[in-house]
Amino acid sequence: METYLNLMIIRFGLVVGGLVVLALLVFAIALTLKRKGRLDEVRRYADPVVRAGLRAAARRFEDRQSGASLSRRQGGRR
Repeated sequence: METYLNLMIIRFGLVVGGLVVLALLVFAIALTLKRKGRLDEVRRYADPVVRAGLRAAARRFEDRQSGASLSRRQGGRR
């Protein structure tokens, strides 16, 4: 049991560490773009992509709540 808990702690640490590195990378990119004056341009291009992603996530969440699986909606067999 102790070995399992140690592996879970290591896994949690790796996931959290990866998220911290990703957040720092996004922050550094945003800071660089702001200093070059291109942050507003990037926001204009990224806004439709983010909105489409959120709509797709909302559809998947609603479908999961209603109990319909992806394969059934697309006519597949399971």
